[in-house]
Amino acid sequence: MPEDFEDLPSTLQRSPESARKTYAEAKESAEETYGVGERASRTAYAALKHTHEKVGDHWEPKEEKGPSDSQARSGGPNPSGQSAGGVDANASKEHLYERAQQLGVEGRSDMTKEQLVDALQKESDRETRKARGD
Repeated sequence: MPEDFEDLPSTLQRSPESARKTYAEAKESAEETYGVGERASRTAYAALKHTHEKVGDHWEPKEEKGPSDSQARSGGPNPSGQSAGGVDANASKEHLYERAQQLGVEGRSDMTKEQLVDALQKESDRETRKARGD
């Protein structure tokens, strides 16, 4: 793998090898195309979001591969749509509810699918900040 473990984003350092490998390989390829920088990192995260979803402060393999939100689905250099911050917004409501239960999201049983996505994104961001000591 081209990138040292310590050089990976903290959420990936806490993630399984499959997530680290997907990100590192995609970033290396993107850097060959776009050069080192933000675009290569965004491209690597886009690839990661096709195979993994953010759960709390780390990434876990998705049940089904594919775009995780409307922004990932549109793709290209100027994607449209909304990013869900790594939450698999295209997953079933049942799956999102189970993730919310896993993360201890309060009020989840009364939430719509969109509300579950928002709550999971907020909880994942909170868990990441906590893990980083922010």
